Amino acid sequence: MGLVFSGASCNPAASRVEEADGADSSSTVIAVHSAAEWSQNWQSHIQSNKLMVIDFTAAWCGPCRAMEPAFKAMSSQFSDAVFIKIDVDELRKVAQQWKVEAMPTFVLVKRGREVDRVVGANKDELKKKIQLHLTN
Repeated sequence: MGLVFSGASCNPAASRVEEADGADSSSTVIAVHSAAEWSQNWQSHIQSNKLMVIDFTAAWCGPCRAMEPAFKAMSSQFSDAVFIKIDVDELRKVAQQWKVEAMPTFVLVKRGREVDRVVGANKDELKKKIQLHLTN
């Protein structure tokens, strides 16, 4: 833990993925598809005290697809956090910077530093860690 990025990117104007299938329409995950979008979102994040939850995923990853509804639901439930989705095949360098070796990997970041991570499709553990870091 303790990973710090000073010049990486994040973008509030990145694609927003709204929960479909009749679920709560307030759930929002920011899907980042380019290095520029990541850079804008990252810069916005490090200037705030919000928890950022990054979902490193891949289109071909079955467990990633299985976690997607839960991740979207958590984005609705924990509106004080920012939820980001990054496809490792689209943004390999970002995944490498965060030392992502398996999918899904969820990295929790606060004030520009990694505070926790969950590797694998464990929604209960992810929810518990989000709750923990939102209160700290």
